[in-house]
This record gives sequence, C-alpha cells and structure tokens, in this order.
Amino acid sequence: MKKPIPQSAQRDLVRKTVPALVEFTERVVYGEVWEREDLSKRDRSLVTVAALVASYRPEQLNTHIGRALDNGVTQEELAGLITHLAFYAGWPASMTAARVLTEVLEKRGA
Repeated sequence: MKKPIPQSAQRDLVRKTVPALVEFTERVVYGEVWEREDLSKRDRSLVTVAALVASYRPEQLNTHIGRALDNGVTQEELAGLITHLAFYAGWPASMTAARVLTEVLEKRGA
C-alpha cells in the first residue's frame, strides 16, 4: 500500500508557479525514491539530513529534521550528526543546523 505524500506548505506555495517541479517532487522524490526498500526510512532520513547540513540548505533541513524524528531518528542522534559534520562540512553549516534543530524541537514541544 502506497503511503500518502507528506504535506508541505513550501510546495503548496510554489505549486501554481512551477507545477512540474512540485509534481516531480511528489511523484518521484516522495513517491519513488523515499519508498525504495534498499534503505530504511530512518537511514534515509539520516543520510538526507546529513546531505542538507553539508550543503547548507536550512529551508529544506527544517522539514527533513521533522521527518527524521517521525522516522525514528532521535534528538541525540541528530545532535551527534550535526556536531560530527562541523568538522567535515564547516562550523557555520552545523551552527545553522543546530539552530534549525532547536526550532523544530521547540515547535514540537520537545
């Protein structure tokens, strides 16, 4: 059974302007890539968050940190990932990711 695609205010904001990009995001990224069975959702979330931290993508990081938590990645694991990447991806990227993690956790009441 196919899981529903997660809702996104960011995608909804640009849906009218770039509908094909949103359709590819929903059909390919969330419909095919995220549903592959070669990695668990939890592991896929760890990899995705790491890639977003390393490439300094705080806008997408917000969504994917929440998704990682939903997929079973713990707050401690995310903090460890961010700390580890400071030495590989750069201090500013990790400090920004730490702020995003804090904001996501605060919104969730954690």
